[in-house]
Amino acid sequence: MAEITAAMVKELRESTGAGMMACKQALAEADGDMQAAVDLLRTKGLAALAKKSGRATNEGAIAAFVSDDSRVGVLVEVNSETDFVARNAEFLGFVNGLAEHIAVAVPDDADQLMGQTFSGRAHTVEQVLGEAVTKLGENMCVTRFIRAETGGTGAVASYIHGGGRIGVLVEFGFGNEGTASSEAFKTAAKDVAMQVAAAFPQYVSREAVPADVLERELAIYKAQAAESGKPEAIQEKMAAGRLEKFYKEVILPEQVFVKDPDSTVAKYLAGVSKELDDKITITGFTRWALGEITA
Repeated sequence: MAEITAAMVKELRESTGAGMMACKQALAEADGDMQAAVDLLRTKGLAALAKKSGRATNEGAIAAFVSDDSRVGVLVEVNSETDFVARNAEFLGFVNGLAEHIAVAVPDDADQLMGQTFSGRAHTVEQVLGEAVTKLGENMCVTRFIRAETGGTGAVASYIHGGGRIGVLVEFGFGNEGTASSEAFKTAAKDVAMQVAAAFPQYVSREAVPADVLERELAIYKAQAAESGKPEAIQEKMAAGRLEKFYKEVILPEQVFVKDPDSTVAKYLAGVSKELDDKITITGFTRWALGEITA
């Protein structure tokens, strides 16, 4: 039997919102397995669907850069020790400049990035970072970056929230070359990026949901339905209904549009598509929270 520590109970409470005793009991039943404990709490209706937003553990900033033609987008996270430095203009200038550098220099990984000559400077990225560390008096590190580039017609949009605490990239596909430069599309792209920041979507389509995730969700919904004591045929309908709700919570196009609760993201984009005589689709997205714990 695994030891259930106070730290484990605290972590489960923070990720599910369930009560302390319920979390402790769920961990005991799951023999300390955190994911199994979450599933147990959800089966009992004591926890909402877990959001993969991560838990902030560091200070720093996330910056975004999108090229003038909207074909290339970058997110980069640089961590610092304190919020004081994270809000420093020189630190933010370095992070924003690094995002643009990554867009142009196309590093394969962090090691290659550190050895590249920083765009517009005579020194490497590692040396420029070292200069900032010396000047600002805090340790800093480039934690991660991602670069997205669309082929053919398409565009990338970005959104930064909370002074760099949340960063979003969204990739779009469409048919007409002129769509990317239209004001209607630019507004829609920003709206969708803001949606990603606010509503925690996890997938771009139903087909993108991994089979093991779908299997686990169905198992939970069937267990919940079985506890109702209703006939099996009704239980099946209940489980199917809850699966539909799951899709609407985690799939970006199916989410309720935050700027219009009477619509969905898909319906909103369909309206913009009609206005532009094009078909706009979301082909991918990335949402980062500062200091989040990633798998």
